[in-house]
Amino acid sequence: MTGIQRRKKWNIKIINRAALVRISILGIIFITIALWFWFALLKMPGASYRGQLPPLTVEESTLKDALQIDIKNLGGDIKQRNSEYYESLQNTSKFLESSFNQASYTVNKQEYRIGEQSFTNLEVEITGVKHPDEIVIVGAHYDSAFSSPGANDNGSGTAAVLELARKFAKNKFNRTLRFVEFVNEEPPFFWTDNMGSLVYAKRCRERKEKIVAMLSLETMGYYSDDKNSQKYPFPLSFLYPSQGQFIGFVGNISSAEFVKKTVASFRNHAKFPSEGAALPEQLPGVGWSDQWSFWQQGYPGVMVTDTALFRYPYYHTLDDTPEKIDYGKLARVVYGLERVIEELVN
Repeated sequence: MTGIQRRKKWNIKIINRAALVRISILGIIFITIALWFWFALLKMPGASYRGQLPPLTVEESTLKDALQIDIKNLGGDIKQRNSEYYESLQNTSKFLESSFNQASYTVNKQEYRIGEQSFTNLEVEITGVKHPDEIVIVGAHYDSAFSSPGANDNGSGTAAVLELARKFAKNKFNRTLRFVEFVNEEPPFFWTDNMGSLVYAKRCRERKEKIVAMLSLETMGYYSDDKNSQKYPFPLSFLYPSQGQFIGFVGNISSAEFVKKTVASFRNHAKFPSEGAALPEQLPGVGWSDQWSFWQQGYPGVMVTDTALFRYPYYHTLDDTPEKIDYGKLARVVYGLERVIEELVN
């Protein structure tokens, strides 16, 4: 072997070693990022409930009946509720205002105009005793999409907010608790300056309000034990169940600690399957409700959902009607949220 050949062979060995070092470094970086993503954003405290659901308690049965009455009113009697069905949207606002009043609340109305039409966000509040400046918001949008009756999207969330407000009406807490029914979440106002929750969240920021937690109740009433009934945006299907029998808690990366706190509390109190994640808000579905508006203003927010279009076959259709809702399971979820809210405000 000549000297030139030996030098070439030596240079190849050096290049191969350098390539291996680079590959090893990249592998370590990838594994580190994957581990961080799992433990910081996806790994939730506690364990999701598994097994047969216990019989409904007396309180859950009462809750089930109340939710069913309100959702039948919203998705069965009033039906379509948006700017194209303006009278029905106004009737929904009047129904919610009257219901809050009957629960002994004074309703604060945030009205704003789009063209010739006026739209209203409805807010009720229980002022905190020790930390009144720290505010927990529980909200949902009461409009429906296109010509859909919107029993699940979002009659279920709207009714849940209303029922939770009734439950807490005569209580006192350390922090201030607000219940808000938002208008105009659906197209054509979705992710625009006229989205009701964004109008509201911007006002919170302008007033320098300290929103410490926001729960967005979005499409919560449909569940299925069938395999492959649950879909996900890629690559989440490798990490979560294929059966759509759970309630989901979804936040953005900035809300990761809030997501974990919420899931931990729910799992501690509710005997119902649950999954949670803090994900980039650009991922399809992650920011598709009113918590997105609060993220834009720098507030922590979590969406509580049955995952909507990733599970619900009647999403945004004429078939989103009250009989599609599993009222027993919805009641279990809302009962669990009662306990979550109690911990958040105290």
